Amino acid sequence: MTLEQLFRLPDLGEGLTEAEVLGWKVAVGDTVHVDQVVIEVETAKAAVEVPVPFEGTVLKLFAEAGSVVSVGEPLIAVGASAPSSEDTGGSGNVLIGYGTKQEQPRTRRRRAKATVATAAVGVAVAEQAPRVISPLVRKLARDNGIDLATVKPTGPDSIILRQDVEAAVAKPAPAVDGERIPLRGMRRAIAEKLSRSRREIPDATTWVDVDATGLMEARKVVGVGVLALMARICVAGLSRYPELNSTVDTERQEIVRLRSVNLGFAVQSDRGLVVPVVRGADRLTTVELAAELARLTELARAGGLGPEDMTGGTFTLNNYGVFGVDGSTPIINHPEAGLLGVGRIVDKPWAVDGQLAVRKVTQLSFTFDHRVCDGGVAGGFLRYVADCVERPLVLLAGL
Repeated sequence: MTLEQLFRLPDLGEGLTEAEVLGWKVAVGDTVHVDQVVIEVETAKAAVEVPVPFEGTVLKLFAEAGSVVSVGEPLIAVGASAPSSEDTGGSGNVLIGYGTKQEQPRTRRRRAKATVATAAVGVAVAEQAPRVISPLVRKLARDNGIDLATVKPTGPDSIILRQDVEAAVAKPAPAVDGERIPLRGMRRAIAEKLSRSRREIPDATTWVDVDATGLMEARKVVGVGVLALMARICVAGLSRYPELNSTVDTERQEIVRLRSVNLGFAVQSDRGLVVPVVRGADRLTTVELAAELARLTELARAGGLGPEDMTGGTFTLNNYGVFGVDGSTPIINHPEAGLLGVGRIVDKPWAVDGQLAVRKVTQLSFTFDHRVCDGGVAGGFLRYVADCVERPLVLLAGL
């Protein structure tokens, strides 16, 4: 008698409760081994591959590509003739991001028959094959706002091909309803987090124009970029105003001041806006800080950030000047208490020692949680940051 082993979506950690199915690595009828990757899912944090803790024959796949599965819901049913008494070398650890590192043998895909029911097996095998979609096709659909669930597949085994997505892109949008784009994966996580920030945090924003000529000169002297210099200035400001490196525990009605500065910074990637976190930024030198910023930025743009790279931030730096804008009133990255924004640096007329001159000018904006401090602290922090931007070598000389 075939033993049916049911594998459910495991606990994803970091408070995540669901994931979107990107694609299956196996089909009904395939043979799988312990710790073999069988499915790729996208959580609110990253795209990850999930291994199965069983070995045997795939009997059923419970979710299609594009569907959202909650933790604890069934993913795959695997049948085995008898429990294995030999050690397969697999860990059996099915938590996201874990499992054995060894190569597993490739399996040969066998198409399932329409419905197989035998006295020996006693298990019905699903007729419908899963939609196994290549990453390039998924990216093409995502870049063009196409919901793959609405695309008609023309490939073998109901696989969606590149030409299918291109046809969907060329198809005119509905005249009445317009285009509907589901909030899924990272886009949904961003929407929920920003909405929560607006609901819970009574934020306020203050801003100031500053002469950044000295900052641009310091960049050449120190040999690091503007983002790294602004990160160093932020960390120095938080050491003077620790009230801003905190969070609010709403259940216990307490302000929690955090000992270490985990500096988040906004990066625009193909998957949307992500905020990698430099952990222990207050313990790094300016050069070390620049190196970590560069490493995380490269990972973000390559889609290689893991959940641990985007959680645990205590303060965020947002250089929205790269988009060619002067100012902004950004939404705080919940549950943090502050966010510093930097606008574009452009030539503007500026009074220097009573004389009009052309200087490199930028606008700084600071959005803060009014529960953790009042305007005096927020203004003091922003003024300190502005002074460091105008005279950065004075700050850097002591670091």
